[in-house]
Parts: sequence; C-alpha cells; structure tokens
Amino acid sequence: MIPAEQIKDHAARAAAMLVEDGMCVGLGSGSTAKLMVHHLAERATRDGLRFRGVPTSRVTADYALSLGIELLDLDECEVLDLNIDGADEIDPEFRMIKGLGGALLREKIVASAAQRRVTIVGARKRVARLGVVTPVPVEVSPFGLIHIRKSLDAICASTRVRLDAAGGVFQTDGGNKIVDCFFDGLDDPADLDRRMRQIPGVFETGLFLGLCDTVVVGREDGADLFDRPV
Repeated sequence: MIPAEQIKDHAARAAAMLVEDGMCVGLGSGSTAKLMVHHLAERATRDGLRFRGVPTSRVTADYALSLGIELLDLDECEVLDLNIDGADEIDPEFRMIKGLGGALLREKIVASAAQRRVTIVGARKRVARLGVVTPVPVEVSPFGLIHIRKSLDAICASTRVRLDAAGGVFQTDGGNKIVDCFFDGLDDPADLDRRMRQIPGVFETGLFLGLCDTVVVGREDGADLFDRPV
C-alpha cells in the first residue's frame, strides 16, 4: 500500500474503532470513508460488532450492502449515535469544506442529526485557512441553473458548473446540480455560508460549520485523535 493510502487506512481504522455495539452510525462518502466502512465490516465479522448504518450516498449504500452491513434510512433511525465522514479541507477551528464527491446535501443532513460527528483526514487536508486551494461546492436547483450561477458569481472570485466524467452536467443523488465556487481564501466562512444560502435555488453549501466534534488524522504509522476546542 502506498503511503497516501496507508495514511487514509490508518485514519479509517481508528475511526471505525469508535463504533460501539448497538450504535446507529452515519456512513460518509469518499475514498477514506469507504475504507472506514470496510473496517466496520471487518469488525462485525471478526468481533461480532452489531451496528446499523445510515449511508450518505448511493455509492456508500451499495458498498455497505455488498459487505453485509445492515442499513437504515435516516428517518428510520431514532437516535443517530455517531457520524463518520471525510473532509476536503478542515481548519484549526474544525470548520470544513466538503462536497467534492458530490454528496454534500445528504452528508450535511446526516451530520446535523448525529450526536457525535467524527471527521477522518490525512494531514494534507488540515489547512490554516479554508478555500485557498479547494473550491466551495454549492448544491443548487436544476431549474434556473444559469441564473443561480450568476448570483453566485456576484460573491465569488469565479464559479464553474460541475461536469461528470462524460462531459455532461453532474447530477447529485437528489437530482440537483453543483456549482463549484472559487476564492483566494475565506475570511469569514459563516458569513459566506449565510449569503450563499440566501440565494433562491441554493439548497446547501459545502461549508460545514460546527459539524465536527473529533478529527482523526492519519499518519504513516497510525492516527491521532483531536477533539474540537471548547
């Protein structure tokens, strides 16, 4: 396994160890979250761990089902004990950018419902300032897409409608579109989030604020856990 994958795997394994018997767990999307789901399935087989998962995307759902993990819809889970997901960037205040994988709306709904939110990353995902490298994805209505993008252009350095691998306009699991918004760094993520969400047709932004309680940072030889500063 190459070092980058080792780092992801160590973070994913450490996060999977946080799941306790009987829990209902949010299962995030993306490559590191996929590794975490794999380790949870291993624990179920090896240790008899009993848990149920709430997937944040169809891709995650399909993979979890292929491993024999019992899944629930979010509304079937009375208490969501724990959510485990990755991030595209996370700053020292545990504010995050998520959504490069296209599942940001469902990821945010699940994270908001969880009693504890755990984020798994490699060291390179930890940044001093959000938005210097990574765009902020914004999930929007397919109706009026061009006009919604124009409104976002007024508050962003530049924007781009996300395309899929075939060159068509990318579609989320909910049938929506994504506009990726670029900046030279974010001075006030909360204000930006508020301004974006005031635009008619914007369903959700990839700014995840106050939605991480613990971050698990992978290393080549293990992982470190950090709790959000009080």
